[in-house]
Amino acid sequence: MIRTLVVDDDFRVAGIHAARVARVDGFECVGQVYSAAAAREAIERLNPDLLLLDVHLPDEDGISMLRSLQASGTDVDCIIITASQDLATVKSAMTSGAVYYLVKPFSFDRLRTQLEAYRNWRQELDSASTADQATIDGLYNARSAGVRTTAPAPRLQPTMQKALDAVRAAGGPVSAAQIAEQLGVSRPTAQRYLSVLERKGLLALDLTYGSTGRPLNSYTVS
Repeated sequence: MIRTLVVDDDFRVAGIHAARVARVDGFECVGQVYSAAAAREAIERLNPDLLLLDVHLPDEDGISMLRSLQASGTDVDCIIITASQDLATVKSAMTSGAVYYLVKPFSFDRLRTQLEAYRNWRQELDSASTADQATIDGLYNARSAGVRTTAPAPRLQPTMQKALDAVRAAGGPVSAAQIAEQLGVSRPTAQRYLSVLERKGLLALDLTYGSTGRPLNSYTVS
């Protein structure tokens, strides 16, 4: 099992990432932490193989932390997970040793694809017996095997786009009633938009059961 530590300043987002990691074969989430200091302590205590590391942490820049881990010889790989899309941050992540860079929000399928590519790369690295050019090329190709050209995002009706943005901003399961209140529309209208977004694969339906035993629909980013 590839022991994975999630580092994100938002505990709700960290929980979503941790749950998704646990769904990928060959991975286990050994912890969730919300600051660089807590991450350093957890790395020493839990000895993870892989970090899912946010850039914007309350006490230290995530990439700076990654650089210091590399400089100290800490044997841990890292996938950066961040909303930052500026090229300077991407370049810093690459030169600091991150094996990949995922822009939030990303779907479960996107995360799973990259984790599987990382798992295959580790397996090939562990089984390699030589370091000739063919082996080296294969290792580099294996690490990037999860990269695919992303299809353009579908164009959505403006209010439907606002509904999708509201679910993304919530960082966790949110109901149609909550979305209706935020957007100033009726609950049936919000429910209709959310149902369409689910059918498009942009949202995932989450069923929970209240005290009456009836299922309550809530939605998260898929």
